[in-house]
Amino acid sequence: MKKWLSLTMTFAVAATMLAACGGGNAGQPADETPAAEQPAAEAPAATDIKIGMVTDFGGVNDNSFNQSAWEGLQAFSKASGVEVNYLQSAQDSDYIPNLNQFVQEDWDLIWGIGLLLQDAILDVAQQNPDSKFAIIDGVVDAPNVASVTFKENEGAFLVGVVAGLMTKTNKIGFVGGIDIPVIQRFETGFREGIKAVNPNAEVIENYTGSFAAADQGKAAAATMYNQGADIIFHAAGATGDGVFNEAQEQKAAGKDVWVIGADKDQSIIFGNDITLTSMIKRVDRAMQTVSQSLVDGTFAPGHVNLGIAEDGVGLPENNPNVPADVLAKVQEYYDQIKSGELVVPETSEE
Repeated sequence: MKKWLSLTMTFAVAATMLAACGGGNAGQPADETPAAEQPAAEAPAATDIKIGMVTDFGGVNDNSFNQSAWEGLQAFSKASGVEVNYLQSAQDSDYIPNLNQFVQEDWDLIWGIGLLLQDAILDVAQQNPDSKFAIIDGVVDAPNVASVTFKENEGAFLVGVVAGLMTKTNKIGFVGGIDIPVIQRFETGFREGIKAVNPNAEVIENYTGSFAAADQGKAAAATMYNQGADIIFHAAGATGDGVFNEAQEQKAAGKDVWVIGADKDQSIIFGNDITLTSMIKRVDRAMQTVSQSLVDGTFAPGHVNLGIAEDGVGLPENNPNVPADVLAKVQEYYDQIKSGELVVPETSEE
């Protein structure tokens, strides 16, 4: 099995932050069953440790980023006996109250999911130096916060290669949620991957301004498909559900269109008939690794940035809609990025 298919989060973070993560053997296929559905090892005796999670306003059932985080935490709970729970934020004004609720209830580790919680985590962490916090997709410089970010640009480059080689119209769409650095990394990497294999392809972009507006994602996708795009990559959380919904309608009308999913293997949710492939972020495994460090007594503040070299981003194990020659080209670029021969820019300015 190609190494770029093995997304078992084999990264290890030195003593500054994370203990080594127990992943699979290199070169073995990843288990892409949603973490919450995977059979868990027999749980040890229940502990009195409690780990909480605050979502952004995409919600825990966004079929994407927040859901992957919650599935990872649920799987960790089944394996460890640790109590877990989440509070869902309906708007950004909910972040601090939700974080403070976990603090007041003496939860041992409190997660914030997404860059949008970065300022709230910093505020609450500074006011509660005896509490421990962690954040996904943000960096908080505080002595009681662990930060995990991802090199989305590297994984997006690979799906850009797929799109660039497989488009039949030479028009490709990108639907983003909120225009923030995380989503810009998705777009930049995607554009660079397309350009590397198909410099004549046109990329149409639309930032909807929301991670929780499926209707806006659907409208953006309809416009792009009607303009001739045949493949759309979304990085928009629950807004991306609308992209899939529109693709289903377009397919039913006889159009040959595809969607590239984000964060999880979204073919599991939306099916292989419309999901070309997905750019996976192993948020679930990052949640488990940091949470395990708390149980082990090795939790420490710091920042880790996970990309292809750390098996933090990549493609799913199964890609039935992607031809072997395209997967071979993806492997070539994977190897170049992993070795450092190819550095994928993070921003359009780079």
